Amino acid sequence: MAFGSLPRFRRRATAPSSPDASKASSQSSVDDPVILKRATRLRRNAIIVSCFCYLVAAVLLILVEIGNTNGSTVPADIYFFKLDLSDILPQSAPTSLTLQNSIARTLGLHDFYQVGLWNFCEGYKTDGITYCSTPTTLYWFNPVEILLSELFSGASIALPSQVNDILNILRIASNIMFGFFLTGLVLDFILIFFAPIVLYSRWWSLPFCFFAFLATVLVLIASSLGTAMSLIFKYALTSQTELNVSADVGIKMLVFMWIATALTMLAFIIHAGLGCCCATRRDIRTGRKGGRYFSQRTSSDQNKKTATSG
Repeated sequence: MAFGSLPRFRRRATAPSSPDASKASSQSSVDDPVILKRATRLRRNAIIVSCFCYLVAAVLLILVEIGNTNGSTVPADIYFFKLDLSDILPQSAPTSLTLQNSIARTLGLHDFYQVGLWNFCEGYKTDGITYCSTPTTLYWFNPVEILLSELFSGASIALPSQVNDILNILRIASNIMFGFFLTGLVLDFILIFFAPIVLYSRWWSLPFCFFAFLATVLVLIASSLGTAMSLIFKYALTSQTELNVSADVGIKMLVFMWIATALTMLAFIIHAGLGCCCATRRDIRTGRKGGRYFSQRTSSDQNKKTATSG
């Protein structure tokens, strides 16, 4: 009888030590770098996706920034809008003018003018771009001033009245767009390198999410202003059919800036979700949350111990 009670006594004596052993085992698992890495895999992958979005958005915004800054092949094809004056009909012209390859050239004008973020370029259909103005901060395109300054003496053209009406709005919108695009580019570039910090603690998600939201708003507003400005300018200059002027919106510029906007917004949505979802390293160390792998590992260890003790 005494020997029969001995196993029970041993089981009771060893039972109180099992929670301490479980706690020590759990703590050692939490401190294991491999366990931490696997437990935060989902959060880390989301951060990698956001960094990729910011990287591509920054590259596209750089193309927007350098577009139309010179006459080389790549920047020359990136512009907000392009005016074609090759067949413009003048209001008056002196009889001494000699007819050139185009009416615009005869009047002293260029065949086309295209506008970027920093400057404008002009040229002829036969020669391509022949001149680009010096890149200027907070640049805005004033067609009235530029065209009237190039006309030969005695020649005149009747620009639509809508152009004069929108000049002040165009200047303000161009200045805002310039500042927002540049600031958005800087923020996107900086956020690429600071995004991994939200892996360690959820406290970093709030300030990071604020700057991600700010970058999204800046790029979105700048893209909206660039699109609206191009379309309004096209409508204003082509509203008077007697002038025989055409205008084209730069498709590449629109594609670049709207893809950059979409990627910046996607990165913000990812980080907004990380503010409440996916375990951080601090969550796992403090026991607030456990990654899927860590929870499965802990349950498996507990089941093994239960089976062993039984």
